[in-house]
Amino acid sequence: MGLAVLSVASEAVPLVKTGGLADVAGALPGALAQHGVEMTTLLPGYPAVMAGIKRAKVLHTYDSLLGQPARLIAGKLGAQPLIVLDAPAFFDRQGGLYTDPQARDWADNWRRFAALGRAAADLAGGLVKGRRFDLVHAHDWQAAMALAYLRFAPVKGSKSVPSVMTIHNMAFQGYYPKETFRELGLPRSAWSMTGVEYHGGVGMLKAGMEAASVITTVSPTYADEIRSPEFGMGLEGLVASRGDRVRGIVNGIDSADWNPASDPHIASPFTERTLARRTANKRALEAEFGLEPGDGPLFIVVSRLTWQKGMDVLVEVLDHLAGIGGRLALLGSGDAALVAGLQEGAARHPGKIAVRIGYDEALSHRMQAGGDAILVPSRFEPCGLTQLYALAYGCVPVVARTGGLADTVIDANLAARAAGVATGFQFNGVNYHALAAAITRANALYYQPGEWKTLQRNGMKADFSWTNSGAAYAGLYRELVGKA
Repeated sequence: MGLAVLSVASEAVPLVKTGGLADVAGALPGALAQHGVEMTTLLPGYPAVMAGIKRAKVLHTYDSLLGQPARLIAGKLGAQPLIVLDAPAFFDRQGGLYTDPQARDWADNWRRFAALGRAAADLAGGLVKGRRFDLVHAHDWQAAMALAYLRFAPVKGSKSVPSVMTIHNMAFQGYYPKETFRELGLPRSAWSMTGVEYHGGVGMLKAGMEAASVITTVSPTYADEIRSPEFGMGLEGLVASRGDRVRGIVNGIDSADWNPASDPHIASPFTERTLARRTANKRALEAEFGLEPGDGPLFIVVSRLTWQKGMDVLVEVLDHLAGIGGRLALLGSGDAALVAGLQEGAARHPGKIAVRIGYDEALSHRMQAGGDAILVPSRFEPCGLTQLYALAYGCVPVVARTGGLADTVIDANLAARAAGVATGFQFNGVNYHALAAAITRANALYYQPGEWKTLQRNGMKADFSWTNSGAAYAGLYRELVGKA
């Protein structure tokens, strides 16, 4: 049976991206197509999205959508169907998707993304003739209100449809003052502990989690972790109350875009059978970052520079990394104090540590192809895509044992190495001693070329494409539609 699913997201590649959510939202429709699922994606009409629409068709016009005129426009996301909420007052702005040019949250984010949710609920309720949907899949707090509107204010006369709420990062919840509730167009019944009310305000992610048929996270371990106060961010009780309605499905990666055998961004394409060709990429990366060329390990970091990502601990271990003969190339942006700390470390170790502030997609490909190992010391990581790209490129991951990092990297302990299945290094606790010890372990094994190549080949042979993840989502959708 073919299924029609409406995916609601605030970003999706190739049109617009700030993080891994965009990679998932952009790749999932294609991954599901082979399983008989047609996924239509609903996106906000940011300037980059509007510029990317070709031969647009207007599906519906709102005189007032949460106070502003808006249109629903049909387009394409790659080969898959796309609907864009064209609401210039909400989305046609200079700055970031969620922040103004001074990097402050837009004051009306609650209204912007409530409008996205209202439009999604309207579509699911049959607003546009000929567009029917069997299920709604909402991603993160920006899309969560779609499920609240479906539950409390559906289109009159419409049938209910099941829904999935995917949490990419529990730390971002969309919490707003009580005063915003009366602007949302929801009935009074929605203001309850099992509705949108959360600690006296409006909790958008919480509302979506309450209304969803099933909650998913982007790895099985993270699905377990968010039942605890440490990772649940105040919503652990709600997660626990949903029982087996909380599932974990590991994200996939786009194996066409992230393929070292055909990557146009790298100096020397290679496979697990031609690992020697990686050396050219290492030399090119050293030159690009101004690092001293050498045969010792070249560590890389491609990350947001935040506390969550453990970058404060990375700052602490820079001297240790350089002291044992390692070198580091880092690409990222974020907290000003962390940026300063990393730049000071680079100044102390010229030729050994180099920092590039910003983000460059092509450079991230070159780093994965040229680095020997990638450091991912996250305090929590729902799934993580960086380590999956690294595995595909033979760049050995050194990761904290949390979330999707724990699910996707097999530690190179004696038993795993003896069994020939190890792919990287895990460590417990994001602190100086744990990260320094993991770097030391990786450094020591690097000088055992046979063992190191086995780690690289194991990682490159692992299948983290969307094949398995797409099948898991398709199976979940059919389970829910069958019960609807």
